[in-house]
Amino acid sequence: MERSSNNKEKRRHPRVLIRLPLHLQINGNEGIYPGMTIDASESGLLIQTLNEMPVGARLDIEVLFPKEFEFANFKAAAEIIWRGIGYWEDWEGYQYGLRFNQISKGDYLKLGRILSNPSCLKEAYLIEGPEYHPTLIVKAE
Repeated sequence: MERSSNNKEKRRHPRVLIRLPLHLQINGNEGIYPGMTIDASESGLLIQTLNEMPVGARLDIEVLFPKEFEFANFKAAAEIIWRGIGYWEDWEGYQYGLRFNQISKGDYLKLGRILSNPSCLKEAYLIEGPEYHPTLIVKAE
C-alpha cells in the first residue's frame, strides 16, 4: 500500500498563533503557576511554562487578557497530552500540548472569537521578577 506524500495538516481544528499569559493549576494542588499560550485551537492549547508536569495531568487554566481587550479572561479544564522542552532567549522550560476537557459555552464562544481575529491581541512575554518568581508581562502596542 502506497502512502501519500501530501504533508497537509491532519488536525480537525486548525491552530492559530496566540501569545497570551495564563495561570495553571494542577487539579488537587494548591499552587498556581504562570505560563504562556503559543497557539490555540477549538480543542486545545500549546503552552509553555517553567513548571515540569507529567503527561496525563489534569489542569485548571485561566487565559488572561490585557485590560483593554473586550473579553474577560476565559477558563477551562484541560489534560496534558504531550510535553517537550521549550527554549526562550537564555533559559529553558517546558512546552505542553493541552486538550480541553471542559469549557463553558460562554468561554468557548470567547475562544472562537479570538481564533477568528487573533491580530487584535497584544504581544505578551514571560520574565523573571523579584525573588526569581516568573512574571507575565503584556506589552502594549
